[in-house]
Amino acid sequence: MLFDTHLHLIYPERLSYPWLENVPALNKPNTLEDYIARARRLGISGCFNMEVDVAENDIEAETDLVTELMSAPESPLKGAISACRPEHETFAAFLERNRENPTIRGFRRILHAAPDGTGETDTFRDNVKRLSGTGLTFDLCIFPSQNHIGTALVDHCPDVQFILDHCGVPDIKANDFETWSTGISEIAKRPNVTAKISGVIAYADGENWALSDIRRYVDHVVSAFGHDRLVWGSDNPVCNLGGGLETWVATTRAITADWLKGDREALYSGNAARIWNL
Repeated sequence: MLFDTHLHLIYPERLSYPWLENVPALNKPNTLEDYIARARRLGISGCFNMEVDVAENDIEAETDLVTELMSAPESPLKGAISACRPEHETFAAFLERNRENPTIRGFRRILHAAPDGTGETDTFRDNVKRLSGTGLTFDLCIFPSQNHIGTALVDHCPDVQFILDHCGVPDIKANDFETWSTGISEIAKRPNVTAKISGVIAYADGENWALSDIRRYVDHVVSAFGHDRLVWGSDNPVCNLGGGLETWVATTRAITADWLKGDREALYSGNAARIWNL
């Protein structure tokens, strides 16, 4: 069974998602009900909601929505990775309000969508460091060109558990393997970083890709991080840009078909269970 660490639930009638106005293919509801119907057929047993870069004043409302959805009968939702703004002086108060919320399992600030330099300030780095010892993770969502920002942040916060989203966001369509792989090898030297193998089909050439195109990127991540520092995610509905949830699950199972059973189980759910004490 798979544990999905990266589901994006979209409820436009409840929350505001300004960035979706520029992405028509994704600018539509993605409800838990719709996800459950598909996930059950695919062997997905549980999931986290990954923040969807809602308007800043909706950040805590997004967590409230997830808490509500978690209470539904037979809900597979086990928590949320909340949005946050570590670049603000108000982060300490925000963390204090939210650190004991059982819904929240970690935080994320999408650095490739933030103004230049956001993740390089002392305020940002010191605020992320506040997660030390809390058991709350921090997702790194960065382009390969920002790997130096990610590694500097990780080095500043050695006691924070980081999750590197989407295999480090490789440009598979452009086949820019060398630049990306060098950065992956470097950040993987930090033992407090786990890589998330999530929805990388969205970075290929639409639906015009082959298994081999995806496999070489996943294989490098596995080689760099090892099987005990990997988690799985769907990146649904963003994965629709490369074929959809069913295609990504099938791709995952094809890539891991010849792995040892224990290594498959670690990626599919075991490592997530350990990291987030599920």
